[in-house]
Amino acid sequence: MSILKNLFNTNAAPKKEVTTNVHWIPITDISLLDTLVETSKTETVLIFKHSTRCGISKMVIRQFEKSFQASEEKVTVHYLDLLNYRSISDEIAIKFQVFHQSPQLLVLKNGELVADASHYSILELSH
Repeated sequence: MSILKNLFNTNAAPKKEVTTNVHWIPITDISLLDTLVETSKTETVLIFKHSTRCGISKMVIRQFEKSFQASEEKVTVHYLDLLNYRSISDEIAIKFQVFHQSPQLLVLKNGELVADASHYSILELSH
């Protein structure tokens, strides 16, 4: 009986809310890609491609959020949900000439892709 009580106990402590230094800006429309390229001419643009069903992607995004340090230069961080916007991911692969991967981080500066990383390499690139 104690197993069921533990499973259905409504007096359980509430889950802690996760805090992050990252202000995520969702990418939900393919037309935003041209805007991001233009924005990268005045500030660094990060695009984080994330699959909500992938365990590695979940771990990497959590670690990214924990370790993200905004630098002195202006940086915007954009989030692409791969499951809901796969066509945008496909367009990113074409536009920036990178293979589609998940998770994946792209760095845009001065209108160009200057770096990209996938899986655990994202954590090295984001420091």
